[in-house]
Amino acid sequence: MLAAISRRSYATLSKMTSRPLIVICGTTGVGKSKLGIELALALSSDRRQGTHTGARIINADSMQVYAGMDVITNKVPIEERCGVEHLLMDYKKPGEQVTGPEWIKDAISVIEETHERNQVPIVVGGTSYWIQHLLFPERMASLDKSGTSAGNGVPSEAYASALAALPLELLALLHDLPEAAPSADANPQICMSLHKLLTSLDPLVAQRWHWRDSRKVLTNLRIILDNARLASEIIREQSQTVSKPRYRTLCFWLYAKPDVLKPRLDERVDQMIAQGLLQEIQTLRAIASESTGSNTTTAPSGNTEFSEQVDYTLGIYQSIGYKEFHDYLSSPGSSEAAFREAVEQMKLGTRRYAKRQVAWIRNKLLPAVNAANAAAQAQAGPAIVPTYLLDATGQCLRSDPSIPAVGLTACSRAELGDAWQRNVLDVANRLTKAYLDGEVLEDPLTLSSTAAEMLAVRDRPTDPLAVLSANQRVVCEVCTVDPGQPIMVDSAKLEMHLRSRGHRRMTGRGKGGTRFCRPGSTEDATLRESEGIREQ
Repeated sequence: MLAAISRRSYATLSKMTSRPLIVICGTTGVGKSKLGIELALALSSDRRQGTHTGARIINADSMQVYAGMDVITNKVPIEERCGVEHLLMDYKKPGEQVTGPEWIKDAISVIEETHERNQVPIVVGGTSYWIQHLLFPERMASLDKSGTSAGNGVPSEAYASALAALPLELLALLHDLPEAAPSADANPQICMSLHKLLTSLDPLVAQRWHWRDSRKVLTNLRIILDNARLASEIIREQSQTVSKPRYRTLCFWLYAKPDVLKPRLDERVDQMIAQGLLQEIQTLRAIASESTGSNTTTAPSGNTEFSEQVDYTLGIYQSIGYKEFHDYLSSPGSSEAAFREAVEQMKLGTRRYAKRQVAWIRNKLLPAVNAANAAAQAQAGPAIVPTYLLDATGQCLRSDPSIPAVGLTACSRAELGDAWQRNVLDVANRLTKAYLDGEVLEDPLTLSSTAAEMLAVRDRPTDPLAVLSANQRVVCEVCTVDPGQPIMVDSAKLEMHLRSRGHRRMTGRGKGGTRFCRPGSTEDATLRESEGIREQ
C-alpha cells in the first residue's frame, strides 16, 4: 500500500512546512485552552523574524461553536483570552445544529485565511472526530460529492440493482428523507424504517450503525442518494490509498492521569453550578421550547415544565448537564435529593466523556497519525504529523492565586506551577520553535514515561473498509424484548455484553421477579453507553 503513495506527494513537504498547523487535543479539564493561549502569545511576542507574525486559535469543540451558554460549554472568558483571536467560537445560534463536514469546511477556510496573514493557526478542542477529519481528508464522504464526479453522475450498477429491489414504501422513504434525524426515543418506528432502508440498500454499511444512531443512518442514506452509489462503494474506493494529511501538523495531546483528572472534573462541575449553570440550562430549555413549538408551564418552584421531550443528541442540547438536570428542573416540587442526583449524574457523564475522548485518540487518531508518519518516513521524509503527549497530570500540592485561571479549576491552578511550566509549556514552546524552524524533532516516546505508555498503541486498521468490517453490529436476541426495537451490540464487544449484568438478567427472564432490559430504561441506557452510542 505504501508503494502506491507517490514520491511527489511528499515532495511538497517544504511548502506544507511554510504553511504550518498546530493542534492541541485531549480530554476536558486538562488545560487545552490555556496552552493554546500561551502558545499564541509566545508566537506573537517572538515574531519569527518575519516568517510568522503571530497566531490565531481555531475552536474545535463542537459545543463551543454556539453563541452564549459560556458556562455549560466551558468557554474561556473573553477577558482571559489575553487578546488572542478565537475563531469558530460563538458563531452559531444555540438552536442550530453544526455537522462535522460544515465545521471542517469552515476550519479550512479560516486556516487558509490565517496562513495568508502570515500567522500560525492553532486548532484547540476536544472533538477529536472533527480534528481527525480535518487533518486527514478523503475519509468523510459527506464533505463533498466526490463519488458523483468519479462516476460522471451515472448511477452505479450496485446502486441501480439495490434501488430496483426496494419495496415501494422504502423507495418512497428514500425520496422523502427527513430534514433532521429523528429521535430514537420519540420516534423509534421512523428510526427503524430508516435503518431498514439502509439495510436494504447497503447491508455492509447498515451493520455498522445501531438503528438508534439515526444521524449516522440518515447521513449514509443521503450519501447514497446524492452520489447515486452505495456508501460501501465509496468506502472501498477510499481504501485503495493511504489518506495523505492536508497539512504538516504539530499535534499536542494534553493528558492527565485518571486518578488526578477525576476530582478535577468533579470540582469543575461544582464551579459551573456556582457560576450560573442552571440559569443557562433554563435559557436553553426556553430556546428548545420555542424551536419545537412545545408548550411550557411554570411550576411553583420557578422551574419550567415541558410537554415535549427534547432530543438530547442534537446540537447544543448534547452538552453535559442539560439532560442531567431535566428531571430536577421539570419537577414542580424539586427536592435537595433530586438536585444532588442531577449533580452526580453530570459528574458521571463528564468522567465518561473524558474516558471516551482518550479512547478516540488512542483507537482512532493515533493509528491514523502513525500510518501517515510511516508512509512519509518510507519515502525518506520526516514524520508529517509529529504527535507529542504533554503530561498535565501534576500534583495538587500548592495554591498560588496569582496564577491565571484560564479554563481551569482552583485545584488545577495549584498544579500550574513548576509541573505545568516544566512538563507542558516549556516542552510545547521548545517543540513549536523547532517545528517552525524546520529542525529535526525529538522522539515523542522520550518525553516522559507517560508519553511512552500512552503513545504506544497497537496497530489498528485505518483504511475505511477495514474499519467498517471490524465494527459490525449484531442483534442480541436474548435482550431484545420488542423485535421492532432490537438491542444491537458491537460485535467487538459481544463477549463483554454477554457477561454484563443486564444480559445475565435477561437470560433468566422466565423467573419470577426478574427485571427486563427494555429500550429507554436505565439498563438500556447503560447498555447503549457500552455499545458506544454517543448521547454526548
